[in-house]
Amino acid sequence: MKPLLLTLGLLSLAACGIDGEPVKPTAGASVNIGTNGITTSAGVGVRKGPISIGIGL
Repeated sequence: MKPLLLTLGLLSLAACGIDGEPVKPTAGASVNIGTNGITTSAGVGVRKGPISIGIGL
């Protein structure tokens, strides 16, 4: 849990621009229906140029 909170904190700082030029956060969610039932997934991250950092929840 601690690494997740640390990573979310760093992403928040990067998104607000406190450490330089702000970058836009990204988010996504999906719902899948298959033979194993219904599954959901979500993710958040930041993208700047060719570099993208994200976390799946």
